[in-house]
Amino acid sequence: MSDDDRVAGLRRTYRRAGLSESDLAESWWQQFGRWFAEAAESGLLVEPNAMVLATAGEDGRPGARTVLLKGYDERGFVFYTNYRSRKGRDLAANPQAALVFGWLPLERQVVVGGRVERVSREETAAYFATRPHWSRLAAWASPQSAVIPSRQPLEEAVAELAERWPEGTDVPPPEHWGGFRVVPETVEFWQGRQNRMHDRLRYCRTTGGGWVVERLAP
Repeated sequence: MSDDDRVAGLRRTYRRAGLSESDLAESWWQQFGRWFAEAAESGLLVEPNAMVLATAGEDGRPGARTVLLKGYDERGFVFYTNYRSRKGRDLAANPQAALVFGWLPLERQVVVGGRVERVSREETAAYFATRPHWSRLAAWASPQSAVIPSRQPLEEAVAELAERWPEGTDVPPPEHWGGFRVVPETVEFWQGRQNRMHDRLRYCRTTGGGWVVERLAP
């Protein structure tokens, strides 16, 4: 059997649950809260707040990477990064993004699309203060997404920063580091079903600012 045959033959039948319109919460953030709590409490996911973030820059070339959700409410989904990184530059040029939460052990996905805005410096500072000390130093030390000759410059930079800010001292967030909020226009809840007849229910923002629920074909 060739490698192609092995890959083509990989398949799984989803049997855990269905998703009907009557199952949904009144709002997308309430429904997300239900599913997120179940994902976190399941013990099946190493990082239930991991999400794939897709962006496209000024040249239209897409990029995707996994980042960690650090907050959500009715305004949207928040993550933090270096604004000079590739995703930061992409979002400066084209403030639109998509998110995918791939909770496949639960046979679920959540897919989000919408515009992106920066969170306030106050929100960034409040979150930054909760990070472990060495993670705060790393935010200063790493020229994220830049080509570097080896790991050594990073380690040297962290060592120098540790002398400047020993453990127990306050480390402020760099000006080039902070939060983004994905403000959703659509939030799709995908539940795997038998024979690839999956349930896909999507909250869509209307022109008047309200929300409607649509069922999508699998």
